[in-house]
Amino acid sequence: MLSMDRRSFLAAIGGGAAAVMLPGLVRRAAAEAAPEAGRPNIILAMTDDQGWADVGYNSATNSERAFVKTPVMDEMAAAGLRFNRFYAQAPLCSPTRGSVMTGRHPFRYGTFSPGSPFRVQEMTVAQALKSAGYATGHFGKWHLNGVAGPGKPVPGDDPLSPGRFGFDEWFSVSNYFGLDWTFSRKGEEVKATGDGSDVIVAEALKFIRQAAADKKPFLAVIWYGSPHVPIDPLPEYKEKAGGSAYYGEIYGVDHSLGTLRAELRKLGIAQNTLLWFNSDNGGVPQGSMGNLRGKKGTVWEGGLRVPGIIEWPARIRKPFVTDVPAVTSDIYPTVLDFVGVKVPGQVEPLDGISLRPLVEGKMTERPKPIAFWHGGRGVKDTGHAAVMDNTYKLHKLGPEKYELYDLLKDPAEAKDLAAERPEVVARMKLMLEAWQDSVVKSLAGGDYPPGTVLAPIAPPPPPKAGKKGKKAAGGASAP
Repeated sequence: MLSMDRRSFLAAIGGGAAAVMLPGLVRRAAAEAAPEAGRPNIILAMTDDQGWADVGYNSATNSERAFVKTPVMDEMAAAGLRFNRFYAQAPLCSPTRGSVMTGRHPFRYGTFSPGSPFRVQEMTVAQALKSAGYATGHFGKWHLNGVAGPGKPVPGDDPLSPGRFGFDEWFSVSNYFGLDWTFSRKGEEVKATGDGSDVIVAEALKFIRQAAADKKPFLAVIWYGSPHVPIDPLPEYKEKAGGSAYYGEIYGVDHSLGTLRAELRKLGIAQNTLLWFNSDNGGVPQGSMGNLRGKKGTVWEGGLRVPGIIEWPARIRKPFVTDVPAVTSDIYPTVLDFVGVKVPGQVEPLDGISLRPLVEGKMTERPKPIAFWHGGRGVKDTGHAAVMDNTYKLHKLGPEKYELYDLLKDPAEAKDLAAERPEVVARMKLMLEAWQDSVVKSLAGGDYPPGTVLAPIAPPPPPKAGKKGKKAAGGASAP
């Protein structure tokens, strides 16, 4: 195991500025990693507002299925681990992105909604892997720096930039983006030409080629801006999707994933590269969620259940499909488990679990429930909360207002079983109440060393909607 002192650790994770604000960071100590050869490369790819039925392999119940053209995503699903029940930790983008970074529910650190800022006290997957010798890069939508509205280049001195959270390289904007957008390369504005999905993958591949040349394992976080507004695909992508602009956006993502996978094979690194693909929340257009209830912005299945795939030829030699529930908060602990990174003083509790046993074929049921909470900004008995085990999902819609659904028999959440199964309601209610109490404690700073609680940076008021911020036909809302 590799042990580091305080100075080495701060240098390793690129957190010098954050450390000035957080004197207690040293108590979390240095991440330690087993120096084993052949550690996997990690690519975390996430779309923006892609619904459950917005992929070919899930499109049977999509009323617009004739336009759903995702040959690469379908190939990935057929070649790796395909989740039938993969969930965004939140029904909106910034909170889910926080969960990917930390393995923790976003209400624990005040990332409540689109444009809500992150907290510098949190440990990210990039910081953990960087301390283990990984090259780290972020490409595309960031949306954790408290900036609302259309995607803007992230300034180099932004206290919540990707660089402040462990990314060596970053080519990023604050929020959604489309054709011919202006990005930030570590603070330097770059006007890019072409489809946004192709642009960020091209930048990611520059980073990946360098890491491969240096024989260094890497973490590449590729966060797409599609199919969120603005809905402006390249004409050829729209044509590939049968004339649908919305599905042309998704085809553009699919095309870029094909470019990415082809280059991994050309570089000879595809075998030991873990490529994890999912969406950040449910979609908006009719049909995107298939027969699931709800959409983006709701805690019903349509707002949370999203496409999810892990492709990793070296470890997933025989493709399979799983009904075991998984969530974006599982990404952090799973990646650290496979890489062999231990973070003494890890900010806890984690809401996610390692899915390594699932990938290795040893998990048939999830050992820990998944809990959700949207709205209310962390105040008990406000907003919409839910807790889900392998079979049931209990919704808390208000004080003492509960609904229960059997997701195995009723994924559309059409029949409320609360009156029929009071014993299940009682059991899951206790679980949800205990979890919410834990979240409230975290939000107050209870997970951090004494004296290190900092108020999150308040987001600016949202700008007036312009041409690119308005709702587009067939598209999603602007947040």
